[in-house]
Amino acid sequence: MKKIIFFDVDGTLLTEDERSFIPESTKRAIAQARKNGHLTFINTGRTIFNISEKIRSLGFDGYLCGCGTYIEYNGEVMLYNKLEEEYCRKAAEILFECGAFPVYERSDCLFFDKRADNVPQIEGFKKNFVEAGTRIDYDVTDDNFSFDKFVFWSNENTDLSRLIGFIEKDFMVIDRGNGFYENVPKGFTKATAINIILKKLGIPIENAYAIGDSTNDLPMLTAVPNSIAMGGAETIYPYVSFVTKPIEEDGIEYALRHYGII
Repeated sequence: MKKIIFFDVDGTLLTEDERSFIPESTKRAIAQARKNGHLTFINTGRTIFNISEKIRSLGFDGYLCGCGTYIEYNGEVMLYNKLEEEYCRKAAEILFECGAFPVYERSDCLFFDKRADNVPQIEGFKKNFVEAGTRIDYDVTDDNFSFDKFVFWSNENTDLSRLIGFIEKDFMVIDRGNGFYENVPKGFTKATAINIILKKLGIPIENAYAIGDSTNDLPMLTAVPNSIAMGGAETIYPYVSFVTKPIEEDGIEYALRHYGII
């Protein structure tokens, strides 16, 4: 029977270092899974514009992006949750007042806040996009500013109590550690996206597989009966049904072979 596999990106399909390395075995395994008649989907916190050709070239039937705020299947957009510009501007002002260091993510670009002090995390973030040829000059002062989700860094001067109090009314706040927070509109997760696509395609839940490497993948991993942790991702081992090998030890191929997908 046709199976459907959901892949996280960072730390799962490609390494999280400056190489962003994708093993040949991963490319081979995904191609074979599709050849065998199964479906492959990206399921990521990245917004759709941030899915590079390097990732797309692996071959996917669809993209679940922005932690469930965007769903695309066979080139057709099935869902896109857009936030009101007025709300986005209010949120940006509060983040600035509270001394946070944000990056606002939208389906077509990233927005920064030039009023905020430069911090190494933001500079590193920008550097990666510059090297990829992506514009980084969009700002919260632009007339068309809005976002789908956002992340921010905090430090000892950030009024985190006030900021979290405001954000958590409308967003799920994901503490990624080291003062880094990912914020997704309530009602949207990697799991809600899976449920929508399974219903759309009429695929039973027992034929669904998910592969991830970090705690922000837990909604996806706990949404399916066949959950896979990448080798080395010890923090999520207790929550999955199978632990595969690390990325560079042919972890994706090993997992798909284990389940008879290839």
